[in-house]
Amino acid sequence: MSDLQSVDEANFDQVVLGADKPVLVDFWAEWCPPCHQIVPVLAQIAEERKDRLSVVKLNSDENPSISSRYRVMALPTLMLFHHGELIWSVVGARPKAKLLKELDDALLTAV
Repeated sequence: MSDLQSVDEANFDQVVLGADKPVLVDFWAEWCPPCHQIVPVLAQIAEERKDRLSVVKLNSDENPSISSRYRVMALPTLMLFHHGELIWSVVGARPKAKLLKELDDALLTAV
């Protein structure tokens, strides 16, 4: 799907919850057109913000326990974790500028 790092049930807690910096998780599925639509935006954000933010993807169909844990009901769902806590989430694809504004706002309130 992309060169974004994938996480799964085996490494989610370590990679996402144990991270030193904020982690944006893209909950997606192969059958979801908007999930594929948002990938280029997430890849750009991952590259542009790599010093301050990690971006990973989690296939919801292949990792149902994590999707269930965070009550993911629609795809794509983006969730931002910081210091092991969920601090922000949004459902659906959105333009890059809007997503960056929402991420920046969430990170400002989390500090």
